[in-house]
Amino acid sequence: MNRRMFLRSAAVAGVAAGAISGRNLLKADTKSTIKKPNIVIVYADDLGYGDPSCYGSKFINTPNIDKLAKGGQKFTNGYCAAPTCTPSRYSLLTGESPFRNSRAHILRGDAAMIISTKQATVATVLRSAGYTTGVVGKWHLGLGDGKAPIDWNKKITQTPNDIGFDESYIMAATNDRVPCVYVKDKGVVGLDPKDPILVSYKKNFPGEPTGKDNPELLTKMKHSHGHNCSIVNGIGRIGFMKGGKKALWVDEDMADLFTAKAVDFVTRKSKEDKPFFLFFALHQPHVPRVPNKRFVGTTKLGPRGDVIVEMDWCVGEITKALETLGIAEDTLILFSSDNGPVLDDGYKDDARQKNGKHTASGILKGGKYSHFEGGTCVPFITYWPGTIKPGVSDAVVSQTDYLASLAAMTGATVPAGQAIDSVNIMPALLGESKEGIEAFYQKGTVRCGEWKFIAGSTKRDGTVKHSQLYNLKADPSEKKNVAKANPKVVTKLQAMLKATKAKGQAAVKAKAKRKKTK
Repeated sequence: MNRRMFLRSAAVAGVAAGAISGRNLLKADTKSTIKKPNIVIVYADDLGYGDPSCYGSKFINTPNIDKLAKGGQKFTNGYCAAPTCTPSRYSLLTGESPFRNSRAHILRGDAAMIISTKQATVATVLRSAGYTTGVVGKWHLGLGDGKAPIDWNKKITQTPNDIGFDESYIMAATNDRVPCVYVKDKGVVGLDPKDPILVSYKKNFPGEPTGKDNPELLTKMKHSHGHNCSIVNGIGRIGFMKGGKKALWVDEDMADLFTAKAVDFVTRKSKEDKPFFLFFALHQPHVPRVPNKRFVGTTKLGPRGDVIVEMDWCVGEITKALETLGIAEDTLILFSSDNGPVLDDGYKDDARQKNGKHTASGILKGGKYSHFEGGTCVPFITYWPGTIKPGVSDAVVSQTDYLASLAAMTGATVPAGQAIDSVNIMPALLGESKEGIEAFYQKGTVRCGEWKFIAGSTKRDGTVKHSQLYNLKADPSEKKNVAKANPKVVTKLQAMLKATKAKGQAAVKAKAKRKKTK
């Protein structure tokens, strides 16, 4: 495939000059030239730092993820933007910290889209640079314009196609939330007009069974907490749904379907004389964990371990497709996860009982929902055969910086005032530099150099009564709170966190004011 050559210049490296204070801007090498590559972001869901074998797991074998790590840059300090999915996905695509959008929290399946059609996204930026763009898999960023409830039986007003994606094949939210159907571009796949879809997150529809009232119908997975509303495919879900029987998904086939769609996209686009961008958003190992029968029993950890092996297969299939098409060396793969791991997240799938000695967060403390490292320090790998030299990097990098980094690499321009929290760290992502970002902010936490500060919090799983300070270089497992011994550091980081919070609140108010005046 022909690719235009481009010069990565220091001027382009400044696309995110408006980034929040405390984040350094890396200068690119003005002399180096590389091909404008295809770009594939492979995004796992709830995958822990210690889950892949390349990050130390002795109980889950992930040869395809390991291949990326061995042949590319494996990061030990790679971060998502939040310990839950929607905020991280929002930040990855927009280059904007979640605290700037009051709606960037875990969404219902019928929520309106939280990314404005006027916002820059990775997709819009790359499309402006000549890329064909597509998304396959989990979405969970809302659909529709919010002016009226989504009518799942008609053309949906706003989908990924309205924020830069030329093609989309997604689930609206998560595999444990209704509606349990696929959406292609602007409409539900396989919908029978004679059997319209109704969705509610307030009350059930008359005569429809639920996990709470009809536990005998939970033939594939029972709930441990929540997940006791409508029953689809023998599994209780969050929310109520009626109709659309022919359009309902089958959990066991989801990995095969999404992977086939992803492979089809890269296959078709490889024949075009322009680069492509694919956001391949995996649904594993999010609950309910229902692997295809090919993967049942592939680990001793039960369904959670098995779906991670299934997920690794998905990674292998997309990598194999690129190799078969002869475009592996023309393609940059960015692999990571939207947040850390969780064992019991609402279903009785024996994740705790069968976990044994496996530590999903590795040496890190905490997991999903937590302010500790296990919540947001995740597997983070960049792979580009022939361009990225294999290695392990301890540079601090984040998914928020994908947008500015990819813009700089492809010569794209980020509109003024957009992606203001994203900076160019492409030299680090390519393994050309061991420097990452100086400071990384999340809600209630900030990491600056070797220090990690956590403000007082009542978050589940990461509950703390008092502010905490950890030296991650000396204590990566966050075992010893050294706040009292380092008051000056605490004061400095408190001030940094307070400043970013104030900016976030101001941004939310400004957006609300602009919306009100329109």
